[in-house]
Amino acid sequence: MLNRLLRAIDGFSRLVGGLAMAMIALLVAAMFYEVVARYAFQAPTVWSYDISYMLNGTIFLLGAGLALSKNLHVRIDFLSSRLPVRIQHGVNLVFYIGFILPIFTVLAYIATRNAVIAFLTGELEPVSPWAPVIWPFYAGIALGLVCFCLQAVAEAVRHGIGIRAPDRVRRPDRSEAH
Repeated sequence: MLNRLLRAIDGFSRLVGGLAMAMIALLVAAMFYEVVARYAFQAPTVWSYDISYMLNGTIFLLGAGLALSKNLHVRIDFLSSRLPVRIQHGVNLVFYIGFILPIFTVLAYIATRNAVIAFLTGELEPVSPWAPVIWPFYAGIALGLVCFCLQAVAEAVRHGIGIRAPDRVRRPDRSEAH
């Protein structure tokens, strides 16, 4: 049952990561439209800046859980990689439980609360001349952070298993991410 739960979390991370990949196409299309409108027709859009920063931030966070599941995040492990595998798992478990999960759980809670409040109040982007509603951006941030937290739980569980039985923990290598 635990393996099924871990696979479900990995699947959710792939789904959310796929959403981020689709949003990259939207970002490219919006920027292409802006360039053509600005330079070919001397008619820049009022919305392109807002769309670009909202999509960039959302894409980054929506891909975080997938990157964690594929072991593609930045690590500074020049010391821990020289330790025995069981100790590496222990160090990682302590790091996830003591640092990553508490901080990102609070961030996910705050982001989710802000998205709900922005939706309920119809909050607009305050510094934009276009003034779009801001809740989709906040919701993307919240979804990305929730996905990252779930994936961090899965990774913590895997490291906990790895302390007792390192051979039972299958770690994806970077080639699986492509």
